[in-house]
Amino acid sequence: MAVTKIRKISSWTLLACFILSIVVLGLFFGGGVVDPAAENIDYVNTNLLLNWTYFMFVITLVVMLAFAVVKFISVLKVNPKNALRSFVVLILFAILLIATYSMGDDTPIKSLNADSQAFNTPFWLKVTDMWLYSSVVLFALIVLAIIWGQIRKMRQR
Repeated sequence: MAVTKIRKISSWTLLACFILSIVVLGLFFGGGVVDPAAENIDYVNTNLLLNWTYFMFVITLVVMLAFAVVKFISVLKVNPKNALRSFVVLILFAILLIATYSMGDDTPIKSLNADSQAFNTPFWLKVTDMWLYSSVVLFALIVLAIIWGQIRKMRQR
């Protein structure tokens, strides 16, 4: 019964995030431009899109950290060795975020519209680079884990 409830909640949450993301993208691309004759296209709802992506990123981090802490506490009572393993993964993720943040470029971007200028600060530029670099690293790790899992599965046969 609990699995069904969890599945329903996660399905509805995913659907809500997907629909809201589609609405935000629709408002971004369909909201018009500031000056159609300008050389660079400045969308009216750029600020909305940037705020939505940062919101989703922060929510993802908070939920991931909350689940990691809950898992760590629950597993610590039963199997301290596995709890330490999950804690190490959390530490490695924090190191990844710190490393990719330090790799980020804080050079201001030229020719942005007025809405985007609020995010054209060194902090937000580095956070954006951290997000992109971390996504690439995590995607590569996922692909490697899939390949490793398949090789391990083939060897066991």
